[in-house]
Amino acid sequence: MTARRPLAIAVIGGGIGGQVAALYLMRSGFDVQIYEQSPQLTEAGAGLVVSPNASRLLIKLGLAAELQEIAVRPKGFHQRRWQDGRTLAFSRLADDTEQRYGAPLWVFHRGEMHQVLAQALPRERMHLGHRCMTVVDRGDHVEAQFENGIAIKADVLVGADGVHSTVRHRLLGPERPRFTGCIAYRGLIPMARLQHLNIEFANNNWMGPGRHFVHYPVSAGRMLNFVGLLEQDSWIKESWTEPGSLVDLAAAYAGFAAPVRGIIAAADHTFKWALLDRDPLPRWSFGRITLLGDACHPMLPFLGQGAAQAVEDGATLAACLERHVDDVPAALKLYETLRLPRATKCQTISRNNMARFHLPDGPAQQERDAKMATGTTDWSFEAIGWLYGHDASALPKAASAPH
Repeated sequence: MTARRPLAIAVIGGGIGGQVAALYLMRSGFDVQIYEQSPQLTEAGAGLVVSPNASRLLIKLGLAAELQEIAVRPKGFHQRRWQDGRTLAFSRLADDTEQRYGAPLWVFHRGEMHQVLAQALPRERMHLGHRCMTVVDRGDHVEAQFENGIAIKADVLVGADGVHSTVRHRLLGPERPRFTGCIAYRGLIPMARLQHLNIEFANNNWMGPGRHFVHYPVSAGRMLNFVGLLEQDSWIKESWTEPGSLVDLAAAYAGFAAPVRGIIAAADHTFKWALLDRDPLPRWSFGRITLLGDACHPMLPFLGQGAAQAVEDGATLAACLERHVDDVPAALKLYETLRLPRATKCQTISRNNMARFHLPDGPAQQERDAKMATGTTDWSFEAIGWLYGHDASALPKAASAPH
């Protein structure tokens, strides 16, 4: 009897989502190739929160030791009042999170985490300098053409190519993501430079009218990552690496409490980018082609789930293809059925949190602060078990491909 040929799977995009998907698909025995448009494997951005729903999946890939070397396990998470730094709500993290959900909450420098994932992948499976131009589903296989003239065939194609996804455009037509009216300034500062501020080893969110400011340690505690998020009417450039003005940033947070002003004063430089958003999609999968991560559910960074949901996508996708290996369209439809409602819920909460964090001082803000203090809202840490306790690699026993 002839042995079955493993499914050939092309993953378009070598970011965190694409890499985790490839690792899970390889773990399931599939023949996986990754095609990344950049000539070098790099990851823009700085801080990245990996909550228990994602860290448990990375641990299952055997990456715990490597990730723990570069991770921070913050002691807690403060939601603070902008003027005086008063804590409105505090959530214990570190040991408490792991005891409750069976996996840690980690914070990383995005580039360092990306490098750990890249080192776990066989080099011959990563193809750099491959900008995808077209994808076509031929019924019994998928074809993709790249800007460099190379063409490939695969049994399955996964579009993990980000918020400006070419694969998504080919499936759904040209469109532009929506500018949310919010821009972000980010930066990294050596912790040694901030000793005079006595900053707690924790995540902090300072909420004020029309803006908020987030900071937390990364790189095993050697650096502080900060992000200032403020409302702005318009934005033209779509880049993670547009230089920002520290003078403008300091002016935007001039009325905030001393620790925020001190962090900004200690920074050497900052970058700014636009926060882009899309409405949730009604579907992700089309025959033998599907989408993953920001390509299908870009979300604002106000729930800390952008990367975590992409990690979940990869684990569920591999499990669905294992279950329905003889019917790829059915497997991809099951993947969409299981993942789309959960990712959409995260998108919605993230979008709503921007409005909550930026309330002007007044009755609505006072009501928000009072609810935060109770810890009982559907967006509080105490009510987040549905999110942190989930294992995306374990399909429900009754889950089957929809007809």
